[in-house]
Amino acid sequence: MIEKPLKVAIIGSRGYPYVYSGYETLVKALAERWPNQNVKLTIYCHAYLFKDKPKMVNDVKLVYIPSVASKILAQPLHSFLAFWHVVFSKNEVVLVLNVSNGPFGIITKLFGKPTMMNVDGLEWLRPKWKGLGAKYFKWAAKMSVRFNDLLITDADAMQAVYLKEFGAKSVVITYGAETSVGANASLLSEWNLAERDYYLIVGRMIPDNNADIIINGFIHSNSSKKLVIVGDVPYADAYADKIRAYNDPRLIFTGYVRNPDILASLYKFCFAYMHGHEFGGTNPTLLKAMANGCAIAALDTVFSREVLQSDKFGYFFQKTPISVMDWVNWADQNGPLLAERRSEIQNGVTEKYTWESVSNLYLYHLKALANKL
Repeated sequence: MIEKPLKVAIIGSRGYPYVYSGYETLVKALAERWPNQNVKLTIYCHAYLFKDKPKMVNDVKLVYIPSVASKILAQPLHSFLAFWHVVFSKNEVVLVLNVSNGPFGIITKLFGKPTMMNVDGLEWLRPKWKGLGAKYFKWAAKMSVRFNDLLITDADAMQAVYLKEFGAKSVVITYGAETSVGANASLLSEWNLAERDYYLIVGRMIPDNNADIIINGFIHSNSSKKLVIVGDVPYADAYADKIRAYNDPRLIFTGYVRNPDILASLYKFCFAYMHGHEFGGTNPTLLKAMANGCAIAALDTVFSREVLQSDKFGYFFQKTPISVMDWVNWADQNGPLLAERRSEIQNGVTEKYTWESVSNLYLYHLKALANKL
């Protein structure tokens, strides 16, 4: 007997094959695997981000939902409309990304559409969401617990937060990472970079990624190396303007790097990758640095310590420019130790952090939800 395909919808990312941050990286990984595993996948996309709007890409159905190019309104407007669309679709189960969408779970709940939510990080603590924004995210997290059939947290430490804060049980499924085969030192020529002659930051220019602290500390260091800052934000933003305004001949701002081989090359040939992300769980950027053999210095958080297995695979700095400056000065004088870390860092990307394992776990739990009907 041939098993019928499972019809799954994903709401909460910017879309597919648009890759911009952790959610889109996850969606891309799932979309590359599930159609070969008897899944009919539908992904809801922000219409304004796509000039061309094909209905199918790589056996994935795409639905374009209106939204606006706004940091605050884009996601809730898009998701509200997508939730109403999905409850009248033939999809059997829904995967929702982003805790801000928690309140909309009442829609799928009322219509009996099983829903799994990846709650991601501690959004209510992030500096970009102050006042009412922070209160909304804390409330949205509570609604996520109330209305969704299964919560996914992406780290053991995040699972503990949801249990303590909301008394909510969750299943831990991390993000994945894989070594990029297209890395080549010649691809660094666009910025006149030499192998091992630069430190690297990768991430959106938002306060909780702490690029300002890392840049400040680096500028005051004695290093003759460069600091490459990869990333931006797709909207006008005072914090991003502040980051781009730093003036030092050692700083190189690349903006977005959308070519995966060039981005992999920036990782693979850096002297060290510096990770300032503060409030997420398992961070895809950190995993990508590990998979591509970087020496890593990370802001000392419980999440980064979980991924790096404390001091086994990484170094740590505190949330001050002085701490960053001290670490950079130390690193410059200890190249052999960083080379040793590079040689062993990929051992930290265990099965827990492979995309195959991640996609299989998501699919297992989605099937279980669908079969409860």
